[in-house]
Amino acid sequence: MADQSDPGERRGLTVWQVIKSTLAAALGVQSEAARERDFSRGNASTFIIAGFIFTAVFVVVLMGVVWFVINRLA
Repeated sequence: MADQSDPGERRGLTVWQVIKSTLAAALGVQSEAARERDFSRGNASTFIIAGFIFTAVFVVVLMGVVWFVINRLA
């Protein structure tokens, strides 16, 4: 029997969906529907790369905030 699923259901995730999922995962507020979508349509390497990028940006922003605060107090 042929697969009767929606042909649009197997498409990959958009960049915006990956960004939203990465931010939601970082904050721990991912919905069950989004999690299921990510696991069924997403690619693990995409989320690993997005996680590394998010972490790098987060660290740079934190360093910038600390640098700004230290220079304002000095």
